[in-house]
Amino acid sequence: MKVIPVLAAAAVLTAPRWLPRRVVALRGKVFELVNGDNAITLPDERFGPEKFREIYSHPNAGGRSEGAGLSDLFWYWLSPGPEVHQEHLEAGPRYDDVARTTQRFLAGSSASLAATAARCAAAVLDEQVRRDVTAVRLRDLMMPIWAEFNYELVFGEPCPRPARDLIVGNATDVVDALKCTGLRHPGRRARLTRYLRARVEAGDVVHELPSTLDTTEQVHYLQGTFFNTSVVQLSEAMAHLLLVLAQHHDVQRRLAANPSDERYFSHVLDETLRVFPLFGIAHRITTGDIDVDERTTLPRGSVLCFSYPEYHASGHQDPEVFDPSRWAELSAKDVPHIPFGIAANRPCPAWRLSPLVMRAVAGEVLRRFRLDSSVRHTRSLPSRGPCLLVRRGAPERATAAVLGFLRVRDRWEDVERSLRQLVLGTWMVLDARSQRLAGRYFEPPPGCPAHRPA
Repeated sequence: MKVIPVLAAAAVLTAPRWLPRRVVALRGKVFELVNGDNAITLPDERFGPEKFREIYSHPNAGGRSEGAGLSDLFWYWLSPGPEVHQEHLEAGPRYDDVARTTQRFLAGSSASLAATAARCAAAVLDEQVRRDVTAVRLRDLMMPIWAEFNYELVFGEPCPRPARDLIVGNATDVVDALKCTGLRHPGRRARLTRYLRARVEAGDVVHELPSTLDTTEQVHYLQGTFFNTSVVQLSEAMAHLLLVLAQHHDVQRRLAANPSDERYFSHVLDETLRVFPLFGIAHRITTGDIDVDERTTLPRGSVLCFSYPEYHASGHQDPEVFDPSRWAELSAKDVPHIPFGIAANRPCPAWRLSPLVMRAVAGEVLRRFRLDSSVRHTRSLPSRGPCLLVRRGAPERATAAVLGFLRVRDRWEDVERSLRQLVLGTWMVLDARSQRLAGRYFEPPPGCPAHRPA
């Protein structure tokens, strides 16, 4: 009878090693199961990396929301206004109108965009990091920077602190729900919605908003595109990049010594997004049959779950190893690497903007601080990237003890966080399935066979 307590104690003590990985695997499996029998995950034993890009690029792999159980979950997480979220709009006049508007906001010279990003970063870093040695969560540190940057894109003026707090609160709420580390807080999101509605009705937006959307939809478009997706994705990407630098000091030293070396920075960023892609699974719905070969057809209505981590790991020697030097002889277009999607299937609208503004912000961080971290670096980064910032020029201090504490704390936080993700994730999956936001949206009104207009 003594065996059971011993085994239980061993399971608890070793939980930091095995539990987080099991939870991540389980979440991936849940994403597949939510769609039922019509879900196909790529790449797999049938469709290897060579077929991944071909299928991803196919014109009939363009459905975004209609007909996928997984859409109910993402619409639930991205509310309010998921029906006008650019990533989830079906092809048609409304999508074209929204996409053109987004590009107007993102237009501008590389120099001016980089200068704006650097200025926002400098202001936030000087405000929030005042000690010589500071422990931070990198995602949290980056959020206000990108909140201010996107505010200037939309309103053409510096971001006041109350507005920044609303934006950061909204973006944090969305990304915590997506990672199942926290439940949604609709009231917190609604406060930003009310603020944006007042600005839209006052005519304060620097570009004309999509004419195919009513006022409420225009507000939701701004909130979803610039103050949700853009802030979240740029903060996540920067957290990965800075955590990589904190754990690869040779790369950090080279970038800090040569901040104008655009080529080396692009190698570092490509490798960061290869090892730690921002998306785990991207789902698409086939709007027509896809003939893969003479024996295989993916029927209309299939839900294609594209696994970025699996695809990015294929075709590379030691794919789990972070090695920017591999890109000295590789081209992103010739290897399995799609950090911003594929041109034939709605690439990220900020594919040009993101690298140049990320380099500007990284330069501001490295000019001020040396980075160090001892935590586990995973693709989903639910820890938000614990890291030490040591001010350059400050007296040398022993940080080994602090790094040791961060390492131990991170391992045990992983256990608590994994259990929380299981509980909250289960709750939100069930709640999303009961609400059926996407499913109900695409259901025709009684007596009308037509679908909602695109």
